[in-house]
Amino acid sequence: MTNHLSTRGIILFAHGSRDPLWHKPIEAVAAQIATLSPHIPVVCAYLELSTPDLPTATSALLNRGVHTVTILPMFLGVGKHAREDLPILVEALRASHPDVQFTLQPAVGEDARLVQLMAQIALDNH
Repeated sequence: MTNHLSTRGIILFAHGSRDPLWHKPIEAVAAQIATLSPHIPVVCAYLELSTPDLPTATSALLNRGVHTVTILPMFLGVGKHAREDLPILVEALRASHPDVQFTLQPAVGEDARLVQLMAQIALDNH
């Protein structure tokens, strides 16, 4: 019997970098999600210069019994990658996996809560 909570998974999608230290903040968010909701599988995926790519990360979630995938773009600015490249990649996933529900969330930089938090961080005196 499949646990209904395990049918949802999250992909944190970022640009990618050859520098392994660049990945740490994205992986820290994934670790925090895993701590807050250990029943929800979470993986990181990258557009370029890093692995796994979006199709590979999706396959990893599907192999864990996920049927609903939420993709969160970890971009502060909404440039070409978030506005053009990512929707094309998500449409390809939908075509390859018609039985899976994919939800593409807005980029984190568009969330007023994050904008407010970054402003507060800038204003804090350390």
